[in-house]
Amino acid sequence: MYPYYSESRASLVNQLEPMEGSMTNLSFSFLLKRALGVCLVTTVFPFPVLGNGVRIQLRDFSLAEHSATPPGWQTWAQREEIMPRCYVDATQFRSAPNALAIAGNSNAAEYGGWGYRLSNIQGGRFYRLTAYYRTQWVQHEQLQVVARLDWRDSKDERVGQPDYAYRVEPAGDWKKITLQGRAPEKSTQAKLELALGWSPQGTVWWDDITFEEVPAPQERIVRLGSVALRPRDTGSKEESVNAFCRALDRVALDKPDIVCLGEGITKVGNGETYVTLAEPIPGPTTERLGQKARQHKMYIVAGIFEREGNAVYNTAVLIDRQGKVAGKYRKVYLPREEIEAGLTPGVAYPVFETDFGKIGMMICWDVEYVDPARALAAQGAEIILMPIWGGNYTLMKARAIENHVFLVSAGYDVETAIINPNGEALHATKASGVTKTIPVNLNERFLDPWLGDMRARFHKEIRWDVPIVGLVK
Repeated sequence: MYPYYSESRASLVNQLEPMEGSMTNLSFSFLLKRALGVCLVTTVFPFPVLGNGVRIQLRDFSLAEHSATPPGWQTWAQREEIMPRCYVDATQFRSAPNALAIAGNSNAAEYGGWGYRLSNIQGGRFYRLTAYYRTQWVQHEQLQVVARLDWRDSKDERVGQPDYAYRVEPAGDWKKITLQGRAPEKSTQAKLELALGWSPQGTVWWDDITFEEVPAPQERIVRLGSVALRPRDTGSKEESVNAFCRALDRVALDKPDIVCLGEGITKVGNGETYVTLAEPIPGPTTERLGQKARQHKMYIVAGIFEREGNAVYNTAVLIDRQGKVAGKYRKVYLPREEIEAGLTPGVAYPVFETDFGKIGMMICWDVEYVDPARALAAQGAEIILMPIWGGNYTLMKARAIENHVFLVSAGYDVETAIINPNGEALHATKASGVTKTIPVNLNERFLDPWLGDMRARFHKEIRWDVPIVGLVK
């Protein structure tokens, strides 16, 4: 659907054009155009010409004479009745006077904003959009503040799918939002669209906008390792852990960056109870795993039972390459059997920075529910590692697909697997004693031919703002 063109407002402005030599009419026309401050919606965008290695900066939003918009900019919405108020604000700016403003205009249905067309785009090349914004009375910025590139061909028909900016970081009183993507083949131009949506009392200001061609991103290769092992008749938790350590020696031959072991590695194979096996973190098992992590210079994720005070948790621990405890996750969703055994549930979904990217952890029963993986992905996790006893293999794939993450599982009664964001198993086995390492590129974009970059759409379109009816807080 193309943006709506408001004939009535356009006609009104055209009627205000001054007669030649009439200074009074000129001043009145110019001031009234500024005062209207409402989106004069059009499908026509100007064409700034870009060359190879281009870097275009948009920071001068002064109004041109006889115009209600800065040079090169147009305002848009899909329908006249949902047009926001678009204006140039001389009081709110980041580096130089004037910023592009979009206000909700007391309209709960409003959606639209400012547009700028970029030409001489070359399909297959990479471009980066950077913009700064600040808001007032916008409740859900992730959803309601939008910056995107809509790729077009020489006939102004859409090519591929639009790319959304979703990476946001603080920049003083403003926020910096960035998008880096590959122009689809056959694209020759792009519409830069800045929008505010469904925020009747809100306002967003945009400033210091840069669009530039950039080199293709380097591959970010991470070697994901998994261990499928179910020790039997070990007689003690120490011998169970020793069996996993021998498996770590085998998988280390493939030089993994991170390895996932199973759930409760101190319990499997020896018949002890959760409570009798529980230990502090750091403790003897993390020390043993730390020796292997340090020896092989790899991260390790493993499930153990943790005691803190009078509470016992089903915990996944992260050991770094130096052999130190880098983090832990306490299983949030406990099945009935673990509740009856006296375990305590966790209350948070932490994510952890590693030297190759951001990861999160889940444990077994967590995969039955949508919110653990969703919470980790929303915080930027690119890989989820999941020790699991038994469960639903299909749901593992679903969690990878719906959150656009890599998922590594290590199971006993379910597949040990390495799954990509398309839900494809790069490795899967139920055989005990199998170790596997798979290299993946964390900079690879997984594009749906009909829907585009689902990771970006996940971050922009997820509805954190809608309450679940009947949920007890």
